[in-house]
Amino acid sequence: MIISRTPFRMSFFGGGTDYPVWYREHGGSVLGVTINKYCYISCRYLPPFFKHKSRIVYSKVETVSSNNDIEHPAVRGTLQHLKMTSGVEIHHDGDLPARTGLGSSSSFTVGFLNCLFALKHQMATKTQLAKEAVHVEQSVLKENVGSQDQIMAAFGGFNRIDFHRDDSFTVTPMILNQEKLVHLQKHILLYFTGFSRFASDIAGEQIQKTKERTTELTQIHEMVDEAVSILAGKCNFTEFGKLLHEGWKLKRGLTSKISSPAIDEIYEAALSGGAIGGKLLGAGGGGFMLIFAKPEDHLKIEAKLNGLLRVPVRFENEGSQIIVYQPNNISDSVENFADKSPTVVEASYG
Repeated sequence: MIISRTPFRMSFFGGGTDYPVWYREHGGSVLGVTINKYCYISCRYLPPFFKHKSRIVYSKVETVSSNNDIEHPAVRGTLQHLKMTSGVEIHHDGDLPARTGLGSSSSFTVGFLNCLFALKHQMATKTQLAKEAVHVEQSVLKENVGSQDQIMAAFGGFNRIDFHRDDSFTVTPMILNQEKLVHLQKHILLYFTGFSRFASDIAGEQIQKTKERTTELTQIHEMVDEAVSILAGKCNFTEFGKLLHEGWKLKRGLTSKISSPAIDEIYEAALSGGAIGGKLLGAGGGGFMLIFAKPEDHLKIEAKLNGLLRVPVRFENEGSQIIVYQPNNISDSVENFADKSPTVVEASYG
């Protein structure tokens, strides 16, 4: 049995510049952090004694006679990418719901890759996990996704990620002393708006309009440098919050699908309670909203957003980890039964 634990993420600045259609021409940058909410995946070879070949357990249960018949796209695509035909059983559990703007789909892909490499007695590097997850989602599954979520999930921590025109990337950890880091976290409120959506659907329109939004995306890109300068200086968190506010105004204007009257109402209520800034996390359309405010104003904001669920979070630094590594005794022989044994996959797709 192999179990991986992979964090979700919060993106502060630069979202939209991590799409290949943008950074292959202009370069891109994002600033974000992983949080102590996780995607857990357990995986093992399925013994060759069942009628089905594979079993997948997530919001539904799949039992299939061929891995090609798996409905869960990330499971099917990842097995295809690694050319795995053996029967497997996979289970997924998540600390937070899927399709809510925290990069859960990419956390799943990264965590699943980590499990499968471990199942094959291989230790994947963080760079390898990130690159292969990007490949699975963008090239195998042809999804409208950027490249930040996979890298953040694999590496973990508070990082600036720069995307280069040749598809390479650079991860630069943000170095803050413990006092500043704790103070930054104390400014953050995370609320669930109650709306979920498929990020690929939202991102599709944004990708199509990229060439029409060069001015806005250039400004969004430049905000990463501004945010890093604020954090590298005296850490004026009020300025950081104001920059988040300006970034959200730019982002919500990229397409009509990013925000909605209901989301705007939530954000305006937070501002009326004393919030400095904030943003909807992920591609837009719903999910979690990050509110940035001085700690002394949190109670007033909570009163304004009384009907919404607040989720306390802390930053984390580990990225995707194998937390249980116990290969079963038949793991070596199962591969010899690849054409005979059923595959069981249990997972929750995000």
